[in-house]
Amino acid sequence: MVKFSQGMRLKQAIDYDKVFQRAKRSSYGGLIVLTAANSIGHPRLGLAIAKKHLKLATQRNQLKRLIRTSFQQHYTTLSAIDIVVLSRTDIQQRDKQQIWYALAKHWRYVEKQWQKG
Repeated sequence: MVKFSQGMRLKQAIDYDKVFQRAKRSSYGGLIVLTAANSIGHPRLGLAIAKKHLKLATQRNQLKRLIRTSFQQHYTTLSAIDIVVLSRTDIQQRDKQQIWYALAKHWRYVEKQWQKG
C-alpha cells in the first residue's frame, strides 16, 4: 500500500473546479465519484464530505480515513486522473463494510473508464 502523501491530494480550489466542470461521474452506495484527466502523471484525490450528510465531525473524519485508505490500496491501478469523492444523503445509513464495497466498485468502474495506455 502506498503512503498517502501531499502529492496525492487535491488542495487548490482551481483543481476541484476543473474536476467539477469536466467530470465523468459514478454514483453508488451513498457516494458520488467525479473524475477528470490531469497532466501530473499520477492520480490525486479530493474529498467533499458534507456536514449536512454527516453531522458529527468524528463521522466525517472516519469516512475520509476510509476513503483515503481505499484510494491508497487502488492507487497503482488508477490512471493519471483527479478524483473527487462526494457524500450523498443516504451515506449515514451505510456501515463500514457497505462503504468499503461501494468504494471498491467505484474504483473498478473508474479503472474501466480511464484505461491506462
